[in-house]
Amino acid sequence: MWKIIVRRILIMIPQIFLLSILVFLMAKAMPGDALSGMLDPNIDPAAIDAMREKLGLNDPWYIQYWDWITKAIQGDFGQSFRFKMPVSELIGQRLMNTLWLAIVTLILTYLIAIPLGITSGRYNDSWLDRLITGYTYIGFAAPLFIFALLMVWVFGFHLHWFPTSGSVSPGEVPGTLSHFWSKFYHLLLPAISMALIATVGTVQYLRNEIIDTKQKDFILTARAKGASESRVYNRHILRNSLLPIAAFFGYEITGLIGGTVFVESIFSYPGMGMLFLSSITIRDFSVVTALVLLYGIAAIVGALLSDIILSIVDPRIRIK
Repeated sequence: MWKIIVRRILIMIPQIFLLSILVFLMAKAMPGDALSGMLDPNIDPAAIDAMREKLGLNDPWYIQYWDWITKAIQGDFGQSFRFKMPVSELIGQRLMNTLWLAIVTLILTYLIAIPLGITSGRYNDSWLDRLITGYTYIGFAAPLFIFALLMVWVFGFHLHWFPTSGSVSPGEVPGTLSHFWSKFYHLLLPAISMALIATVGTVQYLRNEIIDTKQKDFILTARAKGASESRVYNRHILRNSLLPIAAFFGYEITGLIGGTVFVESIFSYPGMGMLFLSSITIRDFSVVTALVLLYGIAAIVGALLSDIILSIVDPRIRIK
């Protein structure tokens, strides 16, 4: 078990290093640089050049990269010219909103997907299975941002069941029960919107696993020995079918964090996703590079979590 964790962590180190180089080079390819939005364009060009020289922006890319990555390791991602504050502090203000949104979405995804997948797989080719499968086909075909716009229009603007912007009602005192409820109430509609789309892949995968497991020899043997149908499903079919779902846990987290980029903008939810899109629009160089790097690291860590979880639930794949 520990060999797997150590080996995967050692593989992660060069992955993160290569990712940081790629992120930096892509950011350098953007028009302008980290100084572009911080200075009045009416300033003497000679003064601007002198400032770029002082900040090292005229140095070769590898020198700039080394200066950037060494500061990033210490938590210093530079200064945001739009918000006039350190990028690490700015991200810290938005991070918890995105994490809570991703956690609630993940919980809703599994609460919806597992019962639907089990029902569809156990009663395959029934009218109930066709109904669930039809829902998954619609979910696969519906883009997340279109579905989110529909949800905010119906349940936010038309029915007025949920707020359509912000993360908390004005005037709420942090630490109180009403403040906690307001935070939860504001993220509920974005979480439901993402969960209803994210759940379709898990439903289909679980359904197919159950149908495939039902045909295995050990299931036929259990039935031939007179085991009850509930025992066959609970002790054999369901247990084996849920193993791959557990392994996808880390990837689900990564996918949800990435999905918040569009959902947060649609619902005007102040998280990292909304900050990311707005920073791209105004070319806030320091914020964009920091967020892309963090999203990439989250994807790598998600893959590590999936490998660890799979090795725990299925000892057959452990590397000695």
